[in-house]
Amino acid sequence: MSKNSKALIIEILGMIIGCILVSLGINMFFAPHTIAPGGLSGLSVVLSKISGLSVSTIMLMLGIPLVGFSIKILGKKNSIKTLIGMLLLSFCINVTSPFSAITVTDDVLLSAITGAILLGLGLGIVFRVDGSTGGTDLIALMINKAIPSIPLSKCLVFIDGLVVLSSGIVNQNLETGLYSAISLYVIVKMVDFIVAGFDYSKSFMIITNEEDALKDAIVNDMQRGITILEGKGGYTDSNKSVLIVVVRKNQEVHLKKLIKKVDKNAFIIVSDVHEVFGEGFAAINA
Repeated sequence: MSKNSKALIIEILGMIIGCILVSLGINMFFAPHTIAPGGLSGLSVVLSKISGLSVSTIMLMLGIPLVGFSIKILGKKNSIKTLIGMLLLSFCINVTSPFSAITVTDDVLLSAITGAILLGLGLGIVFRVDGSTGGTDLIALMINKAIPSIPLSKCLVFIDGLVVLSSGIVNQNLETGLYSAISLYVIVKMVDFIVAGFDYSKSFMIITNEEDALKDAIVNDMQRGITILEGKGGYTDSNKSVLIVVVRKNQEVHLKKLIKKVDKNAFIIVSDVHEVFGEGFAAINA
């Protein structure tokens, strides 16, 4: 099997699995309580409550024109991919609609969190395989294109905020809007977690006067490469060496002890790094 064929199969399976998870979250947990955590799916849940039409039908009625209007922004290839993802999601929502009759829990908060986990997991998988299901981001893109002075991020926040607010108004219960806001937060965190990956590394930025000793200790003891930058202290006005090294999370404590042993006065900045490519880490697979 060629590499391209394998990548295509993974992308298709990822889209199917992701759309099924999103559909189950909507039908089993969101739709029964009119929880609408932003996005086109949330807007469809709200409009379904008002009109009586199915969520999948409304999603197609809104989504297809949006994709058509955004061809100039996305390009033909990405528009087709988005349209396919939207059709697949609508199909999965329609097929899994009987699950909405199953009462998993009467607790609205539990439904909001569980549904959000399923949606976040599903959307994360879709984004992980470079897929798309369309959504309110297309509206935000068009607004930003028409009025460039309005930042894209503010457009998204405003639109999703309106969807969240509308869920409380339609359900005649402002608490529903609060539950929708909680769901939106959980979804965003879940998507970030899935897209960034389960594994992560630690990036160390070390400012030290013991450049050579520390470099030798890290290279020989931990077998890790180092990038050395020349810096200057803004307060002391003295020259400083800045060592940048990335290690796996299970090596973090070891490196801290090593730095303390060589230069206990070193200044260290530690950051989480979710994607590291290159020698000693993962190959670039995008």
